[in-house]
Amino acid sequence: MTPPLSADPGLAAFGSSLFAITLAELGDKTFFMALILATRHRPRWVFLGAFAALACVTVISLGLGYSLRELLPAGLVPWIAASLFLAFGVKLLVDAQRIGADQAEEEAEAAEAAVDAAEGRHPIASGWAVIREAFLLVFIAELGDRTQFTTIFLATAPAFSFAALLAGSLLGHGLVTGLAVGAGRWIGTRVPERLLYRLSGGLFLLFGLMALRQALA
Repeated sequence: MTPPLSADPGLAAFGSSLFAITLAELGDKTFFMALILATRHRPRWVFLGAFAALACVTVISLGLGYSLRELLPAGLVPWIAASLFLAFGVKLLVDAQRIGADQAEEEAEAAEAAVDAAEGRHPIASGWAVIREAFLLVFIAELGDRTQFTTIFLATAPAFSFAALLAGSLLGHGLVTGLAVGAGRWIGTRVPERLLYRLSGGLFLLFGLMALRQALA
């Protein structure tokens, strides 16, 4: 699965962020959080809270990536972007070899423990309370997650615009969150975590080679 190749940098940024975020989020801890919350509360409330949290982290992450791009010399940025993409791609491929067969189950158990701790003994009934809970749980879990690093690294690519990356990232988050609250139980048990890591790693190696070619141009 590779991002669509296009002479239009906006379309390339949109496709790259869409594929990268979708792969990074599937089977992630925040995916299982949305899934578990949707089994206990109305899915639309869970979706609103979880998606709002992911959107906030996306904007923060893109801002960090663009700040890094602006602070560094223009000639150095493509080299840094290429290094980050290649290093992250290799890390994901190495992590894929270390992942056990029960990795997804461990992610699900960690997510359920976080939800149980947040809800405690007091059931949540109102829609706003569910939205707030989903927002806080997903926002905290997403900080420092591989999806956040993915977004930051994408923003360092000189050819990728903020608007295109934001649109692709939000669509990816929306699709995965929708799957989590709709068919998450089925998806979570049938998509191998190792395969997702390998696909993500390969995608970032491709990004790294593209950024390297730009740096050498």
